[in-house]
Amino acid sequence: MATAYCMKCRKKVEIKKPKQVTLKNKTPAVQGVCPVCGTKVFRIGKA
Repeated sequence: MATAYCMKCRKKVEIKKPKQVTLKNKTPAVQGVCPVCGTKVFRIGKA
């Protein structure tokens, strides 16, 4: 599973409901939800 930094929890968390997205400049990224607080988390690069 992919991990991302949650700004609200201030720690690295595992991404819940990960979804592959592509940025405007064709860079791959992963977007999902923090399992602890429910905030959106985002990670640039392949998962």
